[in-house]
Parts: sequence; structure tokens; C-alpha cells
Amino acid sequence: MACNSCSTGKDGQPKGCKNNGTCGTDSCNKLTVFDWLANMSLPNGEKPFNWVEVRFKNGRKNYYRNSEDLTLSIGDIVATQAKSGHDIGMVTLTGELVRVQMKRKNISKKPEDTLKIYRKASQKDIDIWQKARDREEPMKVKARQFAIDLRLQMKISDIEFQGDASKATFYYTAEERVDFRELIKVFAREFRTRIEMKQVGFRQEAARLGGIGSCGRELCCSTWLTDFRSVSTSAARYQQLSLNPQKLAGQCGKLKCCLNYELDTYLDALKAFPKTDIKLKTEKGTAVCQKTDIFKGHMWYAYEGEWMNWHKITTTQANDIIEANKKNKKVASLEEFASDLVEDTKAEFENVVGQDSLTRFDSPKRRNKRKNNKGRNNRNKNNRRKHQKSKNEAK
Repeated sequence: MACNSCSTGKDGQPKGCKNNGTCGTDSCNKLTVFDWLANMSLPNGEKPFNWVEVRFKNGRKNYYRNSEDLTLSIGDIVATQAKSGHDIGMVTLTGELVRVQMKRKNISKKPEDTLKIYRKASQKDIDIWQKARDREEPMKVKARQFAIDLRLQMKISDIEFQGDASKATFYYTAEERVDFRELIKVFAREFRTRIEMKQVGFRQEAARLGGIGSCGRELCCSTWLTDFRSVSTSAARYQQLSLNPQKLAGQCGKLKCCLNYELDTYLDALKAFPKTDIKLKTEKGTAVCQKTDIFKGHMWYAYEGEWMNWHKITTTQANDIIEANKKNKKVASLEEFASDLVEDTKAEFENVVGQDSLTRFDSPKRRNKRKNNKGRNNRNKNNRRKHQKSKNEAK
């Protein structure tokens, strides 16, 4: 969803609001939070929570103490404390919900770890900030070329200027450790600003850049997902997915985070299933598991040597056979269990084209007798006229 100013222009290109991610409606930003406590009043004598959440470029957020007791609301541009100088960001959350977010993310409130909000940003602060943001894209193109010239195995994915334009942070990804000391010298000489190099993971890179996933929706990591849990191929095996790297990998090149979303449901359902490597011993032979249907609770077994004939039984029946095998007892065969699950596979077809017969065009087309009789009568009339004319000429 976007605001009205992001509609398409005359040349077919999106106009954009030119706010560089600081839209006042907060409708086209990443990782937005709905303040569901905004309309609730505090008890008498209770002071409002004096911390606010501030968002910077590409969803980067931090929490600051409002030590000056400024009247702040969502969408205000503020100047915040930085290691050197100040930074410019937008307030995205105020009130008691900030306390909840800080507790969830384990944000320290110790005085030595506390950052402050200096003031609301003036027009001069905003102008300097906007000019610095306009320099980021051309700088990124040059920076990538410098890294290629120095033959460094790294990719510069994004550049972020500090609000006062005194420092530029270069975000990069790399498979191995990179010695970029010479690269920093080139950057400082070319861009005339303090340089900070920050390595991010491939998932963090995809979260900062954003995009559309294979499901057709925006990437989870760039819209709402903030913690990146490890994803293993066992998650795909439990869900009986094909181990195809092209289908299981996301835009970051790693396994998709959504493989973990339904994993707990599959694990709960698999608790009632016996292990697939356990063989069932019957008087007819030994059966090996071939396939499972997790949510229907069915398992397919085939006798050794008769791999083409599968017998479907339930998980309860499979567990009963395994318990009997543990007591050195064998069931007669799997057919007596599978007979209860035999389904009627007779196909029933319906006439989807109405009451007309599908063979109505097979019979030869009948001739129109009425039309043929009419042609025959016309020929007889012409013959009589010719005969009468010849008799008159003879007289």
C-alpha cells in the first residue's frame, strides 16, 4: 500500500513522494508498527514513557530517551545523538508500546548505553540530510567500481549517510574475510568524508534492499520479520518437500525463512507416526515404508520383492503391527488391514455440455427433402415450357 503521491506519472514511471522513506503517512515504509495503545489514557498520576522509537534508512531502528520532554508524535523528524555529531530520523512509535518493544528486544536502559534526542529537526537539518541522501546512489556505483579495481571479493550493497553528512556507512557482504584498508583510503580520498565499513549477512542484505518473493508478496524480512532463525534442510524433509535448491532458496540465496512457519505443526503431526525405517514383519513377507500422508494419517508399505504393489494402512494399524513384532508375533498380511481403506475409484462422469449427446455429429447429415422437391418441380416446369414452345413453332 502506498500514499497518493506515489501514483504513476505521465511517462509511465512512478512519481514518488521524494521523501526518501520519511513519508508522513507512514504507509510505504518497512517494518512499521501499529500503535494499538494510542487511544488509551494513562491512569491518574502515571507519567508517559519517555522513550521513543526512531527509524532510519531501510528499516534501521533505535530507541532514544526523550530527556528534554519534547512533544513528539509519529512522523516527526528529530535530531538524535550519535557517536560523533548527530543523526536524523523519523519517530515511528511513542508511549507504552515502546516499553513493550524494548522489553521484547532486550534494549538496555543503563545510563552509559542511553542515547538521547536533541531536538526536533529544523529546516536546515533536513536540507543537509536530503543532500546527503541524494549523494548515496552515485557514490554506491563508484564504490563498487573501486572494489572491482582492487579485486576484492566483496559486494557493496548499500550506503547510508549520517544525518549531519559527517560520516558514510558502507554495508557490504563477503564470503570470507576481506582486507579493505586500501579501499578505505580510496573512499576517503574520493568522497571527502569519514568512512565506516559494516559487514552484513546475506539475509540482512535482502532485508535492506527488499523485493518480491516467489509467493508474489513482499519479502518477509523487509516487511515484518526482524529475527532470522536458522533454517536447515531437515525442515524441508519433515514437510516432505522436494530438496531442490532453486525452489527452497530465497532471494538472499539461503533457505527460505518460511520453511519454519509450519514446521511445528508437521512435527506435532509426526509424533503419531512410527519411524519410516522400521520394517513390518508379516507371514507373507517383510514390508518397507514407501510413502506417508501426514495430515490424513496414512502410510504405504510394499513387500520386499513386490515394490510395485503398495498397501495403504493407518498409523494406528502400523503401530499395532510394530508392537506385535516386538512380542515376536507376526500378522497374516497387510491386505487384511488395507482392505478397510479400499476406496471406490470408479470414475463418474457428468454431462457438462447439457442434454446434448456427444455423438450427435457422428451420424451423416440428412438431406433436405423439401429443398430437393422444390428443385425437381422447377426442372419439370422448365421442361414443359420448352415442350409447349416447340409445339407452337411446329404449327
